[in-house]
Amino acid sequence: MEYKLSDYKTEVHNDWCAGCGDFGILNSIQMSLSELKIPPHDVAMFSGIGCSGKTPHFIHTYGIHTLHGRVLPFAQGAKLSNPNLKIIAVGGDGDGLGIGSGHFVNSGRRNVDITYIIHNNGVYGLTKGQAAPTLKLGMKTKSLPQPNMNDSINPISLAIISGFTFIARGYSYDVKHLKDIIKKGILHKGLSFIDVLQPCPTYNDINTKEWYQSYEIDKEDPSIKIPKIYKLEEESYNGIVNNEFETDDKISQALEKSREWEKRIPIGVFYQNDKFVTYGERLENRIENYFSSPPAYQAISDKEGNTIANIDGLLARLKTNYGLVK
Repeated sequence: MEYKLSDYKTEVHNDWCAGCGDFGILNSIQMSLSELKIPPHDVAMFSGIGCSGKTPHFIHTYGIHTLHGRVLPFAQGAKLSNPNLKIIAVGGDGDGLGIGSGHFVNSGRRNVDITYIIHNNGVYGLTKGQAAPTLKLGMKTKSLPQPNMNDSINPISLAIISGFTFIARGYSYDVKHLKDIIKKGILHKGLSFIDVLQPCPTYNDINTKEWYQSYEIDKEDPSIKIPKIYKLEEESYNGIVNNEFETDDKISQALEKSREWEKRIPIGVFYQNDKFVTYGERLENRIENYFSSPPAYQAISDKEGNTIANIDGLLARLKTNYGLVK
């Protein structure tokens, strides 16, 4: 069956602020699923709390609106339960890098095959614009009574050192480029992270659309305009690991690029390592039929709703090995 872009849209009213970067992210996800021809029933969207948390409401797939900062545990649990689903998690910078930072770091250790997209606008938009973890030190947006007192988190750097195996950045107003990045993230076998820069027209009056899309005049040739945002692939950057001997060099290269911000901001794929074993493959080494008969496929009750689980073997082992059952 052929699926059209409209098949990934719902009729739920969208009440995001006019001009919000969330719209570009939403459109990019829908376009990615459509172009990859993934059936809607094979996709599960997870979200945390915040403006971005509404994303699953607008995408016609399975959708789960979870708790503040807990989107990654929910999403990873679903993938491990049913490895045949395509799992996409979305959340804000505060949701994922504030209260959810512990889950963010530990997810990198597992390399579960999911895609995580952060809506990065530097503020807690839903709760009236407080400074989020990605807002730079000393910045004062219009909702802050005084400049931000905390240093900022660099999402790309944090993802690299945490062990994510696909790491990229997009810009929400460049929907075509962002769509291509999301497609790569979905197709990647392993844990994908995509940091999306998105203006918040209501509360962040510094990192605006005009700021992101500004130019700097070349000092040697005034006729040349140097854009603030540039694409890594257009400057011969290659973050793909082709063999294990390249890993350290590619990581160092990505970390160096991740620090660029003030004058120029790179978007694109910073790092991609398809050689690293996924968590599902580790499970298969212990459970031979994991992929063919995962937990989600197991019957747990009969037609009358009575349990059919038999834990006699487990109880016997507990009694023999640990003396825990009398």
